[in-house]
Amino acid sequence: MTESHEQESATGQDVTLGAPGPEVVGVRHGSFGAGDSNDVTGFGGLVEPILLPAGAKRPYGSWYDEFTDELELALEDRGAPAQNAIERVVIEFGEITYVVRREYLTTFATALRDEPGLRFEMCLGVSGVHYPHQKGKELHAAYHFLSITHNRRVRVEVTCPDHDPRMPSLTPIYPTCDWHERETYDMFGIEFEGHPALIRILMPDDWVGHPQRKDYSLNGIDVEFKGAVTPPPNERRSYN
Repeated sequence: MTESHEQESATGQDVTLGAPGPEVVGVRHGSFGAGDSNDVTGFGGLVEPILLPAGAKRPYGSWYDEFTDELELALEDRGAPAQNAIERVVIEFGEITYVVRREYLTTFATALRDEPGLRFEMCLGVSGVHYPHQKGKELHAAYHFLSITHNRRVRVEVTCPDHDPRMPSLTPIYPTCDWHERETYDMFGIEFEGHPALIRILMPDDWVGHPQRKDYSLNGIDVEFKGAVTPPPNERRSYN
């Protein structure tokens, strides 16, 4: 049996022997990992490691190597060498993810959109993740891009710390990010700089906190209604 055979890992996933192991960024207690309130899920005794996939090494296989070569040339032409812009590349479950430093995000996205060899015409959205134990990278934003021209999909992930929850908005490059960035801000508190109207989209404007963060209380919140009147849509907010 060679060293490249597959076996089942402790988490129940197939892994390749000799490949880099996953990165353990914390331990989850309970269903949602909340530690400052009572667990109301019925899974309070659940304990499991929080794992992030390890970075891949070339050759990646499939179309990933050709694509990465084209991407690196495009970034170099834009003054953003790949070794500076890309923290690591992850290949997991047949999908490729580029972990990009936030200061290079707009350059990276512009290269995906405009480079003829890449041509990712669509950003399908952005979602947030909160890893409170991953110091300096507690907040993640994950973008999904689609190339209709080349029939390819890639994921881009960007991180920022809790104490500085900022990253550039991609709405000026991909307008479809508009409401997705608003929802990620509303639920996780990531501030997308350059967004035309970064206001809450699900919770009331005066809501305190961001409900999908791991440190958000699960105890419930008292809401008092006093016969409020809902104004017409054009009078609810000002975008100036």
